[in-house]
Amino acid sequence: MNSPLDQLQAKAAEWNVTLEEILETPTSVLGFGMRICDRVVLKISKHAGDESHSGKVLRAFGGDGAVGVYECETGAVLLERLEPGDQLVNLVKCGDDEAATLILAEVMEKLAHHEAPVECPTVADWARGFDRYLESGDQQIPLELVHEACDLYQDLCASQGTTMLLHGDLQHYNVLFDNDHGWVAIDPKGVVGELECEIGAILRNPVELPEYYTTPAIINRRLSTLTALLNLDHSRALNWSFAQAVLSAIWQVEDGERPSLLLAKILSTQKGTK
Repeated sequence: MNSPLDQLQAKAAEWNVTLEEILETPTSVLGFGMRICDRVVLKISKHAGDESHSGKVLRAFGGDGAVGVYECETGAVLLERLEPGDQLVNLVKCGDDEAATLILAEVMEKLAHHEAPVECPTVADWARGFDRYLESGDQQIPLELVHEACDLYQDLCASQGTTMLLHGDLQHYNVLFDNDHGWVAIDPKGVVGELECEIGAILRNPVELPEYYTTPAIINRRLSTLTALLNLDHSRALNWSFAQAVLSAIWQVEDGERPSLLLAKILSTQKGTK
């Protein structure tokens, strides 16, 4: 099988892209260049999974709050290049989390109410992570916390309101600024669920500032702002965020990382309340 770099070169030729710069990340190879008069980014995923279908998910959003797509197929996507492409996380680092939260609410609203491509899993499909962990014998996450989150997650799945295509990883690193389009989302996982599910990733970020995002006042302000602006159920958003924090810790274990549990433990004491 050709290497991701070989695939990048082949796809650039097929899609008429002149490459100017190539960058590699743990999960993908990125080529920056031109197609006729358009500045573009060509992305090749190294592994099968959520990221390999990101182009189809972005196309389903149709440019509403998300980066535009020129071409896509499984494992490859040609995107418009965002200029200057600054990450929303920089606002938080500069001390303006309130402004960042308002921007995330605006992006969520634009992304809402789109139909998912057939490749997208549902939030119920994601629940299999709990079973995998319980069957694995791993002891890094307290089993009582896993059972608590699993039961709540399944109850939430069974009682959802209107479901729709969700980004699935909407947070401060995946929202960039573009001079023409404003703040837009990139790198979706793509999952079907109610809109309250989308808030969980926001509460777990920025990952490099755990002492900040686990502060109860920050958690409560973010939840209150997002649910009020988007007319969402505060209690369900809180419960989803708790259960997803545990599920995220499970994914960290599966990726060979040390699980982050502080937010889950804090939310466990708050869940079900406003």
